[in-house]
Amino acid sequence: MTSPRLIATPDALAELLTELRQEKVLGVDTEAASFHRHIDRIYLIQVSSRTLTAIIDPLAVTDLSAFGAILADPAIEIVFHDADYDLRLFDLQYGFRATRIFDTRVAAELLSEPGLSLAALLGSHFGVQVDKRFQRADWSARPLSPEMLAYAAGDTQHLVELCDLMKSGLEAAGRLGWAEEEFAHLTQVRWTPAGDREPGFLRLKGAKALPPRQLAILREVHQWRGEVAKRLDRAEFRILGNEALFEIAQQAPTTPEALGAIRGIGRETLEHRGPAILAAVRRGVKLPEADLPRVEYPPRRPREPAIEARLARLKSARSRIAERLALAPGVVCPNSVLDAIARAAPASREELAPIPGLRRWQVTAFGDELLAAYGPRNP
Repeated sequence: MTSPRLIATPDALAELLTELRQEKVLGVDTEAASFHRHIDRIYLIQVSSRTLTAIIDPLAVTDLSAFGAILADPAIEIVFHDADYDLRLFDLQYGFRATRIFDTRVAAELLSEPGLSLAALLGSHFGVQVDKRFQRADWSARPLSPEMLAYAAGDTQHLVELCDLMKSGLEAAGRLGWAEEEFAHLTQVRWTPAGDREPGFLRLKGAKALPPRQLAILREVHQWRGEVAKRLDRAEFRILGNEALFEIAQQAPTTPEALGAIRGIGRETLEHRGPAILAAVRRGVKLPEADLPRVEYPPRRPREPAIEARLARLKSARSRIAERLALAPGVVCPNSVLDAIARAAPASREELAPIPGLRRWQVTAFGDELLAAYGPRNP
């Protein structure tokens, strides 16, 4: 394979896409910079055929609609490793959708590979050692060093060959149809906005254990941090770490000296952002008692012994199936799906098949064993 090409002009992109349209299978990956930036976006697109690898710079070439058409072309199989995040970013940023997917991570799960990461698969099958120095690199920075570009190219250079190998393994194991059903579901992956989730400050580990006044301070300082991070397009923890957030909430500092004594508050933060942080603390301290945030827990579901017994027997059956198929239990059937089966208590394959999250290959391969695990509609 030739050295990777950096695509940074519309003409170079047009020339590349003319070549890629002739291919039947392409490996694709993206590089974002969520470790450094506030907003998720794509900063590099890597693509490999059997004979070439190219790296597209979307900061230099902004019209990528023709590349989106290649992703959507049903005549071209697009190979990803762990496609979910890449697909969500393509959808969010460009509205691109992939029509025909092969995911080497999903294939690795169904083949019971001992390591599921791309680095593990490249090492075990091709003897390739991945340089991990750039796993958290700032891909938004320009110019990118030759070493960074070589690392990025390595994510796709072997994907087509890995796809060939894993497809043969799946066929030999009689599981290619299983994988293809999983890949078909991946074509429906879309970016999911966070609007319906609980507030960000409550998602911080340990936040819900704080008393209401401390929680109010945490909310104010967290909101301040988010606004600064958004304005600067910088990852929130790079503005102020979570540990410092919690110490501020618990200590409620009122002076620069008290704030500066908190671990994680360096001199630069104190000088440039100290007044804003202290103002956020004051807002939390002065908030009326009636307006303090309180954690609301959903009502506890009453115990359902019949369903619990059914679920226990389903988990036992899953363990036997997983051992027989040499698959991880979560690959055989996730707990959430087992719970849905226990609640629905289907009496036949026809009633089992519509359970949300259950695939056709699961119904065919071991549906009868799941049904037999508890007996139709009996506790």
